Parts: sequence; C-alpha cells; structure tokens
Amino acid sequence: MGTKRLHLIDAIRGLSLFGILAANMLIFQYGFYGKDEMEFFEVSRGETYFHTFLQITVEGSFMPIFAFLFGFGMVKMVENLQELNLGVKRTAARRFVFLIVLGLLHSVFLWEGDILLGYGITGLFLLFFLKRKAKTLLIWTVILFGATVLLGYGGSVDDYAQDDSSLSQYVTKTNMVYGEGSYLDILQHRMNEDPMLDLGVPEGLIPVVALFALFIGIFPFLFGMYGAKRGWFTSPEQEKKLYTKGLVLLPFGLMCKSAYFLMGSHPLSGAIFIAGSMFLAAGYLFLFAYFYTAVRNPSFFGFFGYVGRLSLTNYIAQTIICTTIFYGYGLGLFGELGIVYGFLLTIVVYYGQVHFSKWYLKHFRTGPLERAARIATYLTLSGRPKKKRELEGKKAAS
Repeated sequence: MGTKRLHLIDAIRGLSLFGILAANMLIFQYGFYGKDEMEFFEVSRGETYFHTFLQITVEGSFMPIFAFLFGFGMVKMVENLQELNLGVKRTAARRFVFLIVLGLLHSVFLWEGDILLGYGITGLFLLFFLKRKAKTLLIWTVILFGATVLLGYGGSVDDYAQDDSSLSQYVTKTNMVYGEGSYLDILQHRMNEDPMLDLGVPEGLIPVVALFALFIGIFPFLFGMYGAKRGWFTSPEQEKKLYTKGLVLLPFGLMCKSAYFLMGSHPLSGAIFIAGSMFLAAGYLFLFAYFYTAVRNPSFFGFFGYVGRLSLTNYIAQTIICTTIFYGYGLGLFGELGIVYGFLLTIVVYYGQVHFSKWYLKHFRTGPLERAARIATYLTLSGRPKKKRELEGKKAAS
C-alpha cells in the first residue's frame, strides 16, 4: 500500500534547496531589504557583477520549483490517503496547520525570511482545488500567472534606487543590530521594525496584502498539482520528449530576466522579470529531469536526493547554520563576508548537508521534522496512518 517514492522528485527537491540557499545567503548576510541596497555595504565592482548574475540565474527561480513540488506532493499525498481510506481534507489540513505553526516559530525566533508559514496557508487555499481536473488547474495557473505578471507592470530596476532614502535608516540599523546585537536585540528588531510602515503602508493593510499576494501567487503550486495529475516525472525514461520541449524555457527565461537590468525605467521591465523568473524555474525543472534520464550516474543525483528526502529538516538547518555565522550572537559576519565568498559558503553548507543526510538516512527512515510533520498529520506517535497499520495487521493475520 502507499504511493511509490519518486526518486527524481526527491532529487529535484534537493536541487531546489541548493538554489534557495544560494538566494537566501544574500538575505542572511545583508538582510531582507539590504540585499537590494548594496551601496550600504563595501562591495567591489566584481562582486556587483556577480550579484547581478545571481539575481538573473538564482533569485526568484528556485522558490517556484519548491512550490511546484509542494503542489505535486499534495496530489500524491491525497492519492495515498484515498488508498488508505482516510479523510483527505482534514488530514491534509493538519499537515498545513503544522507548517503554519512551524513557520511562525521559524519566522519569529530565527529568521524573517521564512516560507513555511506562507506554504501552510497556501496549502489551505489549495484544498479548494483538490477535486479539480487537470485542465481546470492549468487554466487557473495561466490566469493567476498572467495576473501576477500584470502586477509587475510599472516596476523597474530604477524604482529601487528611488526608494533608497526611505529604506536607508532601516538598513543601517539592521546592519548594526544584526552584526553586533545579542539574540534578544535581533529578536526585538525583527518584531518591532518594519520599513513598510515607514513607506506609508497602513499596519492593518499589511496582512490583507500578504493574503492577497499568497492567493495570486499560488499558480506554481497549481502547476505542480497539474503536473502530478498528468503523471509527470513518474516515468522519466518515457518523458524525454516532454523534458526536451521544456528546455526552450531556459534561454527564454534568462533573456527575460537579463532584459530587466537593461531596460532601466521601462514600465514593462518588472513584468518581464517576473515572467522570466517563472520561465527559468520551469526550464531548470525540465533541464534537471532531462539530465536525470541522459546521464547514467545515479549516485550524482542521489546526492540531491538525500537532501530532498530531508527537505524540511535541511531547510530549517540552513537557517540555524547561517544565522549563527552572520548574526551578532554567533560569528557576527553580517555584511562582511562578501557575495562571492557567500556563494562559496553556500556550496560548503550544502555539501555538508549532502553528507549529513546520506549518513542520517542510513540510520533513520525520516528526518526529525519530517517525522514531527507525520505525527501532526496522522495523530500517531509512530507517524504512520492508523488505517495502514490496521490493514497490515489484518494481512499478517490472514
């Protein structure tokens, strides 16, 4: 009983965690807003170019892959629950409530760049799409993708430069507090300081805007649900044509994101950047799947798979490791390491996670946070569905 584990999906999830770490490394060492305000830091011209390179190739193009996999995994979880004759919506809802709680703890006590809270809330939205056909999911994906791109109209690279004065005080204070402050200093700053309020956004409107953004931004999750219902990535060898066709999105996405930095104040530049980020994410997805079928080296993809199987644990571990390195209560390297060395640190941390995950999975079946999620989902200390144990008991008795 149960859904067969898809090793390609594990590997893609592991790959997306590398890209997410590379993008988050800029936030860990420069702050959520400071990463786009490099003039507040001592950055060489070469590092400025490398920063732009990361913005084009990494930022905004790996998180959608993770979102795709979340939607994909949701459909597979539902299929498994239906096999076990368990209540689908209430069981899935418990998983999402767990993510919301974990995300709140993560964002309050560790780091403001958390995605788990948003994923948990998005999961509750997605419950309304569970019974929709693949075609309907695709239509909603296209509609919401188009709406998101339209919202980017009017945004440009020059707009960020115009907003520097309103953010300068916040970024300057963040640099001092995060680099030199204690854990309590950083916690207080994270909870009480918000540049959005300084920009004139009413405090009561921020949660409304956040929920609206979550709903509009669910299209990569819906696309993942569409892919799962179409059976993508279940038979890689038979899907080479699909992966090959998807490769065209790779150069198209890179061109769109590059155009953002060349178009300056053109009102279309923001919309093109958003579209390019999504096209590039899909291109990476199909490129990795293509190499999975073309390169006869299972051990190489297994490295990513180890990390992917412990994705929740590794994601939180990345926060603990990097905040300890950059924040004042640790090594205090906030804003000092540099963009290039930060990327090298990304490789080192990820490499360590590969080997830790490989070692861990030799001794345990699931990661600690993955197990906690299963306990919360199935309400059993073993983390296994009650129905599944009953069925296995009846089978053994017969």
